Amino acid sequence: MNHKSNTRAVLIAVLVLMAPLALSQAQAGTRSGKQVVEAVCAACHASGANGAPRIGDEKAWAPRAALGLSSLTRHAIQGIRQMPPHGGNPGVSDFEIELAITYMVNRSGGDWAVPVDKAALPAERSGEQIVRAQCVKCHGTGVDGAPKIGDRSAWIPRARYGLDALVRSAIEGHGGMPSRGGMADLTDPELRGAIVYMLDQGAAPAEARAEPSAPAAESGWDHKIVEGVEIYLGVISAETLRALHLKPHEEARMHGGIPRGKGYYHLNVSLYDSTTKAAIADAGVRATVSDPVTGGETKKLEPMAFPNSVSYDNYFRIVGPGPHTVTVRIKRPGASLPITARFDLQR
Repeated sequence: MNHKSNTRAVLIAVLVLMAPLALSQAQAGTRSGKQVVEAVCAACHASGANGAPRIGDEKAWAPRAALGLSSLTRHAIQGIRQMPPHGGNPGVSDFEIELAITYMVNRSGGDWAVPVDKAALPAERSGEQIVRAQCVKCHGTGVDGAPKIGDRSAWIPRARYGLDALVRSAIEGHGGMPSRGGMADLTDPELRGAIVYMLDQGAAPAEARAEPSAPAAESGWDHKIVEGVEIYLGVISAETLRALHLKPHEEARMHGGIPRGKGYYHLNVSLYDSTTKAAIADAGVRATVSDPVTGGETKKLEPMAFPNSVSYDNYFRIVGPGPHTVTVRIKRPGASLPITARFDLQR
C-alpha cells in the first residue's frame, strides 16, 4: 500500500472514530439526514472511498435506490461489504439511518419522501377530540346536508350497511364532505372513533331541549361544569346500536352486550378537568335515571378506555312519557364527597 493510500485509510479511520463525538455535539434529539451524513456517512460516501457510492453519483445510486428504503436501511444496520454496522457508529439510531439514506438518495437523483419516525408518532386522538376539533363544524348544525350529531333519524339510513361502510365513505369523501373530513392526518382508527362518538351522541329518548336557565357557554342538556369538572352526557337507544351492526366495536361486548327489547338506552358520560382539559380516567361514576311515575334505576357506569380518554357507560331502561332526569354522581380519589350533576331529558 503506497503512502497516499495509507494517509487516506488513516483519515477515514480518524473520521469514523470522531463520529460519536461529532454526534454528541449535535443538537439533542433525532438528527436530520444531512447531519448524520456529514458526521458519519460522508467519511466514505463523499469521496466514494472503499467502493461506497459517492453522493451525487446518480449512476451509482440508481440500482441501490431501486432496492427501496427498507432494504438499504437493513444493509446499513447490519453492515455490507466494507461498511461496518451502523456505518461504524452504534450511536446512530435506525431511524437516523433512514433519514441519512433518504438524504443521500435525494442528493443523487432520487425523489424520496422524508420518512416519519413511527416510534415517535403522536398518541391517537379520541373520537370526541376529533369531533370537537373538526366534525362539529358541519355535523353540529347540519351544514351542506351533513347529519347533525344526535339526529337519530338522519344517521340510521346512512348506517344501514354498517360501521365499516360509514368509515370507508368518510375516508374517501362523500357529497360535500372532503376525504377524511378535511383532516389529512386523520388515521382510520381515529376516523372510526369519531363516527362512533357521533353515533353515541344520539338524541335522548325524545328530542332534548336546552335548559332555559343554563348559561349557554357552560352548560346545556348534555354538558355541565360542576366543581371544576366538565361532564358530557350521551344517550343513544339500544335499538339504534343494533341497527348499526357495531359487532366489531368494543361496546357490543360490554355491559353484557346490547340488550334486547324496547325502551333500552345506552348512557355515556365523559369527564374532563375544566382547567387543563385533561380526561379524568380514575373516577367512580354512578347514574340514576328517574321519572315521577315509575321511580328510578341506579347503576354503576363502567369505564371504557380509549386513547387519551375514557368514558363511563351502561344501559338503562327509559319508558313512559317522562320527564326523565339523569343524575350523575362522580367520586374522585381523595375527595370526601361526590360531585353531582342533573340532566333533564324531555319527551
